[in-house]
Amino acid sequence: MSSSFEIRKAGTNEINTVKSLSREIWMKVYPSIISVQQIEYMLELIYNEAALRRQMLELGHAFILLIENETPIGYASYSKMSPEYQGRFRLHKFYLQPAYHGMGLGKMMMNDILKDVLSLQGSSLELNVNKYNPALGFYKKLGFSVISEEVIEIGEGYVMDDYIMELSPLKYPI
Repeated sequence: MSSSFEIRKAGTNEINTVKSLSREIWMKVYPSIISVQQIEYMLELIYNEAALRRQMLELGHAFILLIENETPIGYASYSKMSPEYQGRFRLHKFYLQPAYHGMGLGKMMMNDILKDVLSLQGSSLELNVNKYNPALGFYKKLGFSVISEEVIEIGEGYVMDDYIMELSPLKYPI
């Protein structure tokens, strides 16, 4: 049976899908970068139902799901940055099951996001990525550049040690 991939918008009715995918993917990818305790802390902080609902309904984050034969295998979220940053968007989440890396599916997801951002008069897309995350190479390959670094205290003694990357000017497809 051949695979069929689709990208669709996700709403509040799919919060549990996003929570489940995040746990699966983070536990496969992040233990080599941060402690399991920090992963658990961050999952509870960012991916609890109330937090995801707030991101979708109050903060204006658009969520997408990547589906293979009706099974979710990846997700992303993005939004406009605050009004003073006209045309600038932020990629908040971008995750794909590791078994699907290297198949062009991440690029497919990014193109879907860029198409939407450009339709909203977006001029740049910014993201944070852990300095030791293997996805750094993926973002560079797509044309993102490191514009700065930051260490963010997130509570309980945990920090995020990130690069801030930007794709500007935007182009579709990449």
